[in-house]
Amino acid sequence: MKRLFTLLALVFLLSKASLAQTQSIVSFASMGRQEDDAIYGMSGARAFYFKVPPQAEMNGSKLVLYFEPSQALIKDRSFINIILNDKPVYSARLTKDSIERLSINLTNEDLSPGRFLKIQVKTLLTITDDICKDLDNPAMWLKVKNYSYVSLVKNDKGGLNNVNISNCFESKRAIVYPSDPSLYDLKAVAWAYTQLKKTQTKKILVYEYGQVPDSIKDYIMVGNIGVLPDDKKSLIKVTPQSNEGIFYLSKSMTTATDTITQMVNERGIQVAHKSVSNEIVPAEILFISGGDDAGYEKAITALSNINILNSSFGDYLLIDQAQNTFVKTIDENRSKITLKQVGGSSDFLSGVGSLKSGYTFKNSDFAFTPKEVEIRFIGTYSGLSAGDRGYFNIYLNGLLISSEKLDASGKLNTSVTINRYQHHKYNTLDAEFRFFPASGECKNSFINFFGEVDVDKSYLESKNPFISSDLSFYQYPEAFNSGNTKIVISKQDAKYAAGAVGEIVYELNNNINSNNFPDFVYSDQLPEGDLKKYNIIALLDKDDPLLNKFADAPIKFNQNFRLYNDNGKPVYSLSDTTSSGLAQIFYGRSNNATLVLTATGSHLSEAFLAASRAITEQLSTLSSNVCVTDINLNKYLFNINKSSENVEYVDTKNTLTKFWDTYNLYILLGILILILLSFLYVRSKVQRSQELYND
Repeated sequence: MKRLFTLLALVFLLSKASLAQTQSIVSFASMGRQEDDAIYGMSGARAFYFKVPPQAEMNGSKLVLYFEPSQALIKDRSFINIILNDKPVYSARLTKDSIERLSINLTNEDLSPGRFLKIQVKTLLTITDDICKDLDNPAMWLKVKNYSYVSLVKNDKGGLNNVNISNCFESKRAIVYPSDPSLYDLKAVAWAYTQLKKTQTKKILVYEYGQVPDSIKDYIMVGNIGVLPDDKKSLIKVTPQSNEGIFYLSKSMTTATDTITQMVNERGIQVAHKSVSNEIVPAEILFISGGDDAGYEKAITALSNINILNSSFGDYLLIDQAQNTFVKTIDENRSKITLKQVGGSSDFLSGVGSLKSGYTFKNSDFAFTPKEVEIRFIGTYSGLSAGDRGYFNIYLNGLLISSEKLDASGKLNTSVTINRYQHHKYNTLDAEFRFFPASGECKNSFINFFGEVDVDKSYLESKNPFISSDLSFYQYPEAFNSGNTKIVISKQDAKYAAGAVGEIVYELNNNINSNNFPDFVYSDQLPEGDLKKYNIIALLDKDDPLLNKFADAPIKFNQNFRLYNDNGKPVYSLSDTTSSGLAQIFYGRSNNATLVLTATGSHLSEAFLAASRAITEQLSTLSSNVCVTDINLNKYLFNINKSSENVEYVDTKNTLTKFWDTYNLYILLGILILILLSFLYVRSKVQRSQELYND
């Protein structure tokens, strides 16, 4: 009997391992939902969007939702509804459980044409027998837990037949480049990084040739055909000719070893049981290359054009001519943008109480950093009857900034202007219809009120540009929207700058018009006149002579320095012994935007990357122009000007001081010897005088 139980347990574990090999679990948290999503009000809704990879098979996949209802609800009179691809698939009353689990089988019909899984959760909640009293009860909520997940069945053949250049970017996690990269290589890394970051929220890794971990099977490799490793070059079955670029997607199945951890209940205690699994997984490498430098550059230009990528449905693409029609040639006016342009959709809202629509926008969506922004909402709603109360409220970053009464006209046309202290680099905007029917009429009014914002006609308009005597990180990256930009790199630090360059090019194009295609140049090949002609983004070695050319820089990064607060207390001290990323932004001699980054210590790649990421975050001040960060993501922001007394250069010494520091021991030793000799000389004279006196 014991052998039978052992055999059954073994079969159970093997079946679990087999299941893990044929399915992949994608949680809501991994899709960017870092917290639970709360649905408020008597009748509320929340939508989730998930891009299904082409390697997955929908038939047999599952959606597993965990949700936590308010403890105050009458469960048997509260309902939850699940809608997939705008089609209802599940409706039921809530149960008595504090956290409920719901599993829904998925089919191909649940996918939209772009392979998006649209999940809508709608609720109708009840707390009392009087629905009029439930309208504004704060206890009306239900939370969708972020550990809800989609279980996807892997295609028997890895789904490789469904994968092509146009849809392969979502699964890529890394970029691989030559150990001694050229400017073409760095430009290729930058645009590959940009395209990957636009399709996913996961961290993107960069590796040199030969340093890719065995666990990474799906990545982009860049490089001229002549420098690709031989084992990788053999995977390219189509050879590009001279002056010809190529995208080539290599697809195969390979074995990956993984550890499966299974929690087993043993006498009331959850015990982890680990087993080793050999899994057959797809291995994909997208090559960005060319027959020579001219062809390689054509491939890079095509890589920056999203229209070319989206229409490349094969496994390879030979590029004879490449022209990015979105490359900025003139300064475009983006002072007025519609809510649709920033991703808004027209939602038809109906019911009683609070009916909200949400939008997001950022300063870089405009052609320049706005000083003031007019927010205008245009829409329609059902006209109010006598005794009804209705309002239209506007919330910016969670704060109420405008409230207007609704009337019988049913026409919405309202605006509010915000100043630079109210809006941030990244902003959330909420529009709320709030309706209260006449006393005693609420039971008959649930289907009567509706409202809708017209996202095509509603807009955001920047009234005036934010102009200051000193440039700050608050104005990055839109300060580089006007004019052409050059990215300047120290040749000796080129191999360490790949990830940081990717972050920078992504930010320059992280707006509604991705049209900033900067030129790349080595610091020792940059004509001095270009420092005035172009916007400059420089990633430089700490000892690069070009640092001395930035006369308007707040801080001299090529010297060790100490920063003080206004009370004279040192708050930061820099030295070469720690790995730090340094960034400063300022106006050049021709009022051109200039951003300089450098790194210290032994982890230069991580330091450059930390600095490039730190300056793109939601900063808490409008005037920070110097950023110091370390590889542990600690960040320090300062507002420094050239005449500031808050900076002390530790190694600022004159010639005499440097001579003393170098030879002080020898000088002191010489003085001691002279003193000793003088003492001996005087002593001998005294003794001789005593002898003469005695005689």
